[in-house]
Amino acid sequence: MPLSWWTVTRHYDPPLVTRYHVVLLPGGVLPAEPAYAALLQLLGERVNAIVKDLEVYAGDEPPPDFSLDLEVKGILREADVHGFDRFHLVGYSGGGASSLAFAAVHGERLRSLALLEPAWAGNDRTPAEEAVWRRFRALEPLPPDEFMAGFARLQLAPGVEPPPPPDGPPPPWMAKRPAGLRAFINAFDNGDLDVAAQRVFDRPVYLALGGRSNPDYFGRMAERLAAIFPDFSVETFPERHHFDPPHRVEPERLASSLLALWQRGET
Repeated sequence: MPLSWWTVTRHYDPPLVTRYHVVLLPGGVLPAEPAYAALLQLLGERVNAIVKDLEVYAGDEPPPDFSLDLEVKGILREADVHGFDRFHLVGYSGGGASSLAFAAVHGERLRSLALLEPAWAGNDRTPAEEAVWRRFRALEPLPPDEFMAGFARLQLAPGVEPPPPPDGPPPPWMAKRPAGLRAFINAFDNGDLDVAAQRVFDRPVYLALGGRSNPDYFGRMAERLAAIFPDFSVETFPERHHFDPPHRVEPERLASSLLALWQRGET
């Protein structure tokens, strides 16, 4: 599986006291390296970072029995390979859902948890979340192009248009995305997030929320998580939505927030 170890030098930085061990997971559409390149360029030598692609894309097709347990095992494996006894975990969208699942099972390994609009936070949804979720399920029989278009629209606030596709032919990895996203939807429906484990997770949890994302889904989810985790904070990025997230479009602001989170987590 593709894996990158990032070390970027910024010659104007002062001598470093703490170098944070961080694992970063992308969402279900864009691979990890392009997703986090801008953020990691800014963080520079302040992090030892594992930028890890999702397990669902390890083969040509998702495993027929794919579940979030596979993503949890992948995070644990890479942390162990790189000697990260305890570390900071950052996850966006499907990677955010995987990060929540990891924290519920291996919370003792984490110093902090950063969620960038997680795609799922357990099945004890609010009525507003459930209504959106039924619309996600209704997309499954559609052809890939229609599925992807509907998938994008459901994650945006009313009146917000999805970003246009990039010029030129689609990259090879895009062909895997419809099947991978369907596998995630099924895994979420069959998942069981341990709320009791979340209630005793004493590390700081941060959630970044786009002001132009679907408030009935991501907004209600953030409110629900705020009532569960003991140490939880939400930061809203008013001009961002799920497909122009802060780690790509406002990396300076997000980097500042993450560094503050990680400093707290180290104590």
